[in-house]
Amino acid sequence: MYNKHIKKVAVLGSGLMGTGIAAHLAGCGIEVLMLDILPADLSDKDAQKTAARNRIGNTSLQNALKAKPAPFYDNRFASRITVGNFEDDFAKIKDCDWIIEVVVERLDIKKQVYEKVEQFRAKGSLVTSNTSGIPIHLMTEGRSDDFRKNFCGTHFFNPVRYMRLLEIIPTADTDPAVVEFFMHYGDVVLGKQTVLCKDTPAFIANRVGVYAMAKIFQLTHQMGLGIDTVDALTGPAIGRPKTGTFRLADLVGMDTAVHVINGMRQNCPDDEQIAAFEVPKFLTYLIDNKYFGNKSGQGFYKKTGEKDAKGRPVVLALNLDTLEYAQSQKEKLPILDTLKQIDELPRRIKAIFKADDKGAQLLQRSFLGLFAYVSNRVPEISDTLYAIDDALRAGFAWEAGPFQYWDMAGVKESVAIAENQGETIGAWVKEMLAAGHDSFYKVENGVRKFYDPRTKAYQPMPGAEAFILLENYRSNKPVYTNAECTLHDIGDGVLCLEFHSKMNAIGEGILRGINDSIQIAEEQGWKGMVIGNNAQNFTVGANLMMIAMMAYQQEWDELNMAVNIFQQTSMRIRYSAIPVVIATQGYVFGGGCEFSMHADAVVAAAESYIGLVEVGVGIIPGGGGTKEFAVRLSDEISKEGDVQIPRLIDKFKCIATAQVATSAYEAFNYGYLLPAKDQVVHNSARNISEAKKKVLEMAETYVMPIQRKDVYVLGRTGLGALYIAAHSLKLGHYASEHDIKIAQKVAYVLCGGDLTSPQTVSEQYLLDIEREMFLSLCGEQKTLERIQFMLENGKPLRN
Repeated sequence: MYNKHIKKVAVLGSGLMGTGIAAHLAGCGIEVLMLDILPADLSDKDAQKTAARNRIGNTSLQNALKAKPAPFYDNRFASRITVGNFEDDFAKIKDCDWIIEVVVERLDIKKQVYEKVEQFRAKGSLVTSNTSGIPIHLMTEGRSDDFRKNFCGTHFFNPVRYMRLLEIIPTADTDPAVVEFFMHYGDVVLGKQTVLCKDTPAFIANRVGVYAMAKIFQLTHQMGLGIDTVDALTGPAIGRPKTGTFRLADLVGMDTAVHVINGMRQNCPDDEQIAAFEVPKFLTYLIDNKYFGNKSGQGFYKKTGEKDAKGRPVVLALNLDTLEYAQSQKEKLPILDTLKQIDELPRRIKAIFKADDKGAQLLQRSFLGLFAYVSNRVPEISDTLYAIDDALRAGFAWEAGPFQYWDMAGVKESVAIAENQGETIGAWVKEMLAAGHDSFYKVENGVRKFYDPRTKAYQPMPGAEAFILLENYRSNKPVYTNAECTLHDIGDGVLCLEFHSKMNAIGEGILRGINDSIQIAEEQGWKGMVIGNNAQNFTVGANLMMIAMMAYQQEWDELNMAVNIFQQTSMRIRYSAIPVVIATQGYVFGGGCEFSMHADAVVAAAESYIGLVEVGVGIIPGGGGTKEFAVRLSDEISKEGDVQIPRLIDKFKCIATAQVATSAYEAFNYGYLLPAKDQVVHNSARNISEAKKKVLEMAETYVMPIQRKDVYVLGRTGLGALYIAAHSLKLGHYASEHDIKIAQKVAYVLCGGDLTSPQTVSEQYLLDIEREMFLSLCGEQKTLERIQFMLENGKPLRN
């Protein structure tokens, strides 16, 4: 491995991408120097003022601090960025280990920048470009040998923090050790899915993704379907983002999409599909009228600013034939109803190829075109098929890549249908089938393998040992399973409990599974257990339907028992004879947050959104979460001093206003994660393997903790302060009457109840009053209304 320790990075350019890259690097703990040009309108009076000379970079940084979604994991990390300008500060790049160019997409300007970089960079420093399409080899013309061997493309996707793809594009002169370094560094430090690309037009993700978009444009027009209907067909129904196709074009920008399509048509003369694409009349119409999409206020869709009878915004959709806008009206297609009833993506894809309505036909033809297209891009854009899949999943947020979709549809069957449709399939795919290989991927003895056309055999996925993909364990007999969870042996004496209920909601099966799994680990001599999964979200929290049914039927004994089981499950996670480590990603809401707070350690993907959100449905955290905040407060405050009440109010507001951390780093600020025991990984695909390492590290000397009986609570002293705080929320119109009632229940638990003076209590005492407050709220009509509204609409009701 190329031994390069990156301490400081220079980002040249502070536009949307430059600032996004700088913010992400800073979030990963790296010092950043961000430079841009001098303002063109700099007056003589301001010419000597540093702030005025750095105005472009400073404005970009300030905009990033206010941007939504936030480009920083935590806005405090902006302090790691120093802003400067090309005139005054370029010499400072000599102290940077990596210089990344993110200036305008013009080769002549990039070459001017590299001339200056060559003048000031330290020998051996890495230099890269974030270009999305200019051939990488053209950029190094006239540069020194040292520059060329340390140069490559590093193509991030926007928004940088959230899009996981980082394309690495070497030239013939790039030192292979530099390529290996960026492939590893981008994965481990920057948390990206790194993909090795060839220096071909648009590289991999945009080459295939833009083809897929253009194909759907073509089919939509040919088949006379509405764009809103096609967006419904090409979104989550087939494992793609909810933007679908036309909303994605509006998001990306029509000018950008046309620029890429035209660039590919000009630069890919041998591309059998792109060459056939003309920019359609409706796209020309949008460009001519400067209807570029979201950034110009309208594109394929147009917001009216009006509301319909249900209070929803009225959005108009472009008719591709008449080029007029009309109110969005999705057609009722049987395939959409079918897909809604199927949870697993492979079964949904199979269902598409069995259906025959117009929507299914569009999807079939788009998939078959995609299959043919990628089969002919190997080895042109990549020698390996998995690189194409990785690029589309990480760069376009598809649940599956093209070859994975093809496996789901059935390779042999799809080839026959595609050829009947007039598609040309790559010869290597037919050779693969003729040799008796009927899929692009397979799992053997827990090892995932891909078909390699170069060797005409299956090869293990490279680097797979660093990741734990639970899909690879499906063929093994589970240690334990029920309808909602499965316990896997993930090697080295470590177990992993995987949730697989709908949205990983915590119901009776998961609660039973956690208790049974810990018992198995203890009794059978396992070293420890990870609780984690590879789903988009760790868990959305407790199964609300279960709570609602018992509350509506006033089955208080059963509800009391259910809440008690939830609490004792949290306590079992903490008080077991083996270490229990939780690996999180995505939503970690409600009960998931409570479980995490009770684990011996949490390995949280940076993109973990953690919070106790129960107040939104009219209850308090009842699975030990409110109790745990009281415990953590007790550990933070001394029994004397003036910090008690401010710390108490902070904890109270966190629960009472259902604050959600928008990154794992923010979760430390709220107290959901603790620096002494919890850690962050930037690559969410690594969280289970890192959690396993944590289990093994702890197992050597692990001693089961003893239940706490020394929790210091403030009683009436604290209650008085919190009731005043709750009242201030109401006066500020931040809270309704029912919000205040819930807040007072939270306060009661945090303070240990109506105690006449501060004193120490046990965890069980706090759990009992937490459960009492939880049950009392379940008897409130307004709480029942909130629960029902959430179940029906998927968002909270403020009543």
